[in-house]
Amino acid sequence: MFALSSEGSIKTTVAGRELIVSNLDKEFYPASGFTKGEMLDYYARVAPVMLSHIVDRPLTMKRFPNGVDAPYFFEKHVPKHAPEWLPRVKVPSSSRGGPVEYAVVCDLAGLIWAANLAAVEFHVPLWHVGRRRILPAPPDHMVFDLDPGDGATIVECCTVGRYIADILGERDLVCRPKTSGSKGLQLYVALPGRPTWDKVRQDAHRIAVDLERQYPDLVVSSMRKSLRRDKVLIDWSQNHPAKTTVAAYSLRAGAEPTVSTPVGWQEVADCEMREDPAVLRFTAADVLERIDRLGDLFSEA
Repeated sequence: MFALSSEGSIKTTVAGRELIVSNLDKEFYPASGFTKGEMLDYYARVAPVMLSHIVDRPLTMKRFPNGVDAPYFFEKHVPKHAPEWLPRVKVPSSSRGGPVEYAVVCDLAGLIWAANLAAVEFHVPLWHVGRRRILPAPPDHMVFDLDPGDGATIVECCTVGRYIADILGERDLVCRPKTSGSKGLQLYVALPGRPTWDKVRQDAHRIAVDLERQYPDLVVSSMRKSLRRDKVLIDWSQNHPAKTTVAAYSLRAGAEPTVSTPVGWQEVADCEMREDPAVLRFTAADVLERIDRLGDLFSEA
């Protein structure tokens, strides 16, 4: 759709909206030659499954104007030049400043608009706006971000993920895994009812601490990097209204265009058994093929 060469800007129509896209032949992933045009094309093709995981959620964009090897910045405030049709939401700031007005991507046009701003990565909170008058809203997910320290890989994350899934299974809670698209594994748990942020955060912390006590050579619950050698950090602190996690199907900035990819528990078991991190490493092309074959493994997350 956008795999054409242009050093300047061109007008195009996306889902009935007129957009200007630019620098489509620019290599955003120099090591692999993956261009901005290919990035926009990926987001256009993955939109039918990705949008359900970011719609109605304040968007934080990780922007790489000159590609993933160059400086980047996080953008929370909706840019002043954003189109009038783009939804927005004002969220109270945790600092002393006023509320932050975020962009909210709800359709294909919004997704491509953001991607054209060199938003390689899309990050969203664990709550959605809906019809709430008071924001941030209650959490609709609990998340465990499993981050391997030096000497560990996603293989060890798979072992820890299985332990967490077993604990939650005893409570009849379904735990769905996805890769971070970088080094780790993330577990999402849909929350019934309307739990408070404090309750969810305390529960996630308790699970992390209990597993650290059971498996001290494998698990750490503290953020201190000096404690993480050969271990997996269970980052329970992500369960906070001000925190975001990378969205399902978002690209990640690395040597290649890898993706935060929903996976099945059998794939997690295969990675653990084979002791091969490559089992759970997926590029943009891999993900599009997986969707054609498997659908959205996060459809009920």
